[in-house]
Amino acid sequence: MQNQDVKQGTVILVDDDSTFCLLVKRWVELAGYKVEVFGDGESCLAGLGSVLPSVVCLDLTLPSLGGLEVLQKIKELHRHLPVIILTANTSIDTVVTAMQLGSYDYLVKPVDRTKLVTTIKNAVEHYQMSLRLAQLEREVGGIGYPGIIGNSPAMKRIYRQVDQVATSDITVLVHGESGTGKELIARAIHSNSGRAKNAFIALNCAAIPEALQESELFGHERGSFTGALNRRLGKFEQADGGTLFLDEVAELSLGLQAKLLRVLQEKSYQRLGGSTELRSDFRLVAATHRNLADEVKAGRFRDDLYFRIAVFELELPPLRERREDILLLAQNFLQTLSAQYGGKQFFLSTEAIDLLMNYAWPGNVRELQNSMQRAFVTATGENILPSDLPSRLFQNNVVNLSSQERSIRLEAIGNRLPNHEGRAAGETPFPIPYAMPITATPGAPLKFPTFNLEELERLAIEEAIKQCGDNMSEVIRRLGIGRTTFYRKLKEYNLCDRRRLSA
Repeated sequence: MQNQDVKQGTVILVDDDSTFCLLVKRWVELAGYKVEVFGDGESCLAGLGSVLPSVVCLDLTLPSLGGLEVLQKIKELHRHLPVIILTANTSIDTVVTAMQLGSYDYLVKPVDRTKLVTTIKNAVEHYQMSLRLAQLEREVGGIGYPGIIGNSPAMKRIYRQVDQVATSDITVLVHGESGTGKELIARAIHSNSGRAKNAFIALNCAAIPEALQESELFGHERGSFTGALNRRLGKFEQADGGTLFLDEVAELSLGLQAKLLRVLQEKSYQRLGGSTELRSDFRLVAATHRNLADEVKAGRFRDDLYFRIAVFELELPPLRERREDILLLAQNFLQTLSAQYGGKQFFLSTEAIDLLMNYAWPGNVRELQNSMQRAFVTATGENILPSDLPSRLFQNNVVNLSSQERSIRLEAIGNRLPNHEGRAAGETPFPIPYAMPITATPGAPLKFPTFNLEELERLAIEEAIKQCGDNMSEVIRRLGIGRTTFYRKLKEYNLCDRRRLSA
């Protein structure tokens, strides 16, 4: 489904006079806005879960739930959303109450067409300005939301989308590979919504056995099944007034998908083993690493549920598509670890940075975080070296490069990486401190031998001569030094006699 851009402007019209609605709808559509019409307050509040409006035009005289009650509920959940009151009631008390509850303006019926369209235009601009102001306030304090790090164009786009949907009650579906931070985005949406003061309830559907999924969502009464010793509140009940986050929603069984659809439509349910009809006012944010459209085609996900939860789809980029953020994330993880464990400070060496920047990161941000945790534990000096990072970073390290570009990049970073696939068969990188024997005591960190620069040079030359035999031209090429320098080093390290060579 396509996301609704706030700049296009969607107007919600709430009035039980169908003739009036047809007239106003035509006026507003001719002015370039999309219009959604609701005949009562209940349907309007329910519709806010599937419509992303820029303004609401609300009649105060409504059946059942009154206009002032609807206004109050809208402002509780959508503090920035402007509401224009349309009514024949000219009572001063009513006007004052409406303004106190947060209405944007008050128009008396019969409504003048020009004044209505002008007021809607101003309200939409006011709404967009409010969103922009909220974004600027957030950026002044550091780009991103709590726990979410990134300054790349891809992440800035995500921030704008979160700003856009957070102030509404619209249902959101978050797509993203494992480890991209889908729950963090869901929490950001919740914490910046009108529901922030209420609970954020998360459920990983993939982590719950199918037999227990229904109990987790709906709750159960005592004795409803073997082992049900006490009444248990389900996630729907716990999320009343707040946000329910269903991670890996594609893992729900087809039967439970049908029941979830009913709850989303009716906002009512029963606990397992119970007969009482319960209601819950929650906002749904769902997430999955699967393509739900493909799952629908394969018959593994209900199409009606897909269209119900995919009102606004938000696609999180994998880490390999936001490489500008890798070092920012890595440094943040190290700073967090330093604060947790006594202020021990570490810095990324140039070689470690090259590794991080050129790795594919199939596990995304979570894998990077785990890599920094490992480096924090294993590093012995103030600089984090390649040897402190997981060995998998040495394999297939350079991504999305041509063979020539790959070779050039590996020459820049590979001299300190063991057995890198970018080198010719049989070649060993130089210098070779990591090619030397490593000893370890059970339960203790690996200990690498320590060398000074002269020892490293001598080891590199000896290893090159050993691999290339008497082919000194090949040795010089492999070492990447001048011929005069090479023969001077042979003499300096007393290697001439050993190789029966003359300086």
